[in-house]
Amino acid sequence: MGKYKPKNSLESPRFSGLRTFMRLPFNDQLDEHMDFVVTGVPFDSGQSFRTGARFGPEAIRDFSMLLRPYNPEQDIDLYQYVSGVDYGDISVIPGYIAETYEKIEQGLFPVVDQGIIPIVLGGDHSITLGELRAVARKYGPVGLVHFDAHSDTWDSYFGQKYNHGTPFRRAVEEGLLDVSRSIQVGMRGGLYGPEDLQDARNLGFEVWTTNQFKQVGVSDMLNVIHQRVGLGPVFLSFDIDFLDPVYAPGTGTPEVAGVNIDDALSLVRGLQGINFVGFDMVEVLPAYDHGQITAAAAANIVYEFITLIALKKKKQLQKESATITR
Repeated sequence: MGKYKPKNSLESPRFSGLRTFMRLPFNDQLDEHMDFVVTGVPFDSGQSFRTGARFGPEAIRDFSMLLRPYNPEQDIDLYQYVSGVDYGDISVIPGYIAETYEKIEQGLFPVVDQGIIPIVLGGDHSITLGELRAVARKYGPVGLVHFDAHSDTWDSYFGQKYNHGTPFRRAVEEGLLDVSRSIQVGMRGGLYGPEDLQDARNLGFEVWTTNQFKQVGVSDMLNVIHQRVGLGPVFLSFDIDFLDPVYAPGTGTPEVAGVNIDDALSLVRGLQGINFVGFDMVEVLPAYDHGQITAAAAANIVYEFITLIALKKKKQLQKESATITR
């Protein structure tokens, strides 16, 4: 059983104590007992429309107190197999994106370097570039599973190269991604021209629109994702606007006709077996989040990230046990 696990809510009321993710212990000192850390990057200076995603980590943590350690959909008690903490927030510099990228890379690299899996709560989607810089220092170019309404591969926005519409183009240019093992799912909404999505394909990404995903369904989409990313290290980036605004009204650039929460959860649950080395959940904007609907969705999806880590650890332990008993 993991050293670090949530408080027992049958003994300690959920509304008490510090707001950490899932009531995990707060610990900003790394050690060998950690399989993952949850950390916030409260930065939103890269947003192009609504601002306020700097409060996303706080909102996700606040709702996550309702999460419980046993995941019935995956039939696993998470903390029998994994140990994790809330690592707190990485310091950012509001309004200064290049300097904040340095902070993100410096803050995450010690985590990644020790083989601990970071789960980052954003913040707008610009932060993913800093995360990928840290991950690529350890693993080299990684595959990408990207759920989003937007490809975020524009060359610039308002003449600026770094914002929440450009991180994946910059990541390709910097050699952080293995685009032959990368896939983007959920693109939809109006564009400035047909080249917007074609640019992502020209960069090497496999791109699926929301309508294409809905035509094939969850099972076939999962087959495509698994085949695309293969066995190497993979980063998962989840923009909450992948969901329809009915399920995620609290976001910066909502797009109608999106994915429902049932299908989104099924997609993430079906990613077991992929070698994930990092995750993020971005673009939660609580000022527009009535009744914590968006925070609820985001927290539950992050819960499924932790479940993927636990399932992988369970499989490893079973394999080691079988080897010992031979």
